[in-house]
Amino acid sequence: MMKPFCFADGEIIATKKATIHPMDLGLIRGYGIFDFFRTVNHKPLFLEDYLDRFTASSAKTFLTLKYSREELRAIISELVDRNDLEAGGMRMMLSGGLSDNHFSPAEGKLFIFAESLIFPSEKKYNEGVKLLSLEYIRPIADIKTTNYALAVWHSEGWKRQGAEDVLYHLNGVISESSRSNFFIVKDGQVITPGKDILMGITRKNLMNLAGNVQVRPITLQEALEADEAFISSTTKILLPITQIDDHKIGTGKPGPITMDLLQRFKELEKEISY
Repeated sequence: MMKPFCFADGEIIATKKATIHPMDLGLIRGYGIFDFFRTVNHKPLFLEDYLDRFTASSAKTFLTLKYSREELRAIISELVDRNDLEAGGMRMMLSGGLSDNHFSPAEGKLFIFAESLIFPSEKKYNEGVKLLSLEYIRPIADIKTTNYALAVWHSEGWKRQGAEDVLYHLNGVISESSRSNFFIVKDGQVITPGKDILMGITRKNLMNLAGNVQVRPITLQEALEADEAFISSTTKILLPITQIDDHKIGTGKPGPITMDLLQRFKELEKEISY
């Protein structure tokens, strides 16, 4: 659910009044960037990391971000206060803009929205979830673009098959899930891909907590033979994977290293937000 106030047209306005031109590249070409972070105890979680990624995405996509980090921090702070966003999500979006040739990047429009946030059910954390393998790599994967057309299109199918999401791979090598980073655990070693992925902020902090994480290619066969597997994202934190396609992962239950990392991440949140 969207909260009452957002940032658009250079000011804080009622969310219901936010608009975008129908010929913006964000609509006619699916060209734009976004980022999403959580608030805990009215404090943006890992804000500087998200600002780093958002500004880098802006530069890489040739979209001008007219606001400094200081201005962005001030806008976000005001939105947290105005929306009383004790625990929720904030979405920064920069559209592709109105292009003279309807194709080249132009001066985009910045939106910042505040939202309610619902985590996956406790059952999913306790029992794990299923992923469906899909041969695909996201284009310009290191940029958090607004182009999720394939995942949205596939989502109805994976829901019917009782899956949480898809697991992208190409030539038998895994990259990521559609909205999450991917990890396996084998013989006590945590392993995660480092190529053709979005460098997730939650991923980064989980790696710091785990220590000695191997960053290397992971084959689909390795994932099927792993002792444990999990995905990580802002909106999931860490979600155990207990099945890929028709293959049970490990014991078919969330593993001890997975659950320990989840608990330690929750403790980290408390430390930095109170």
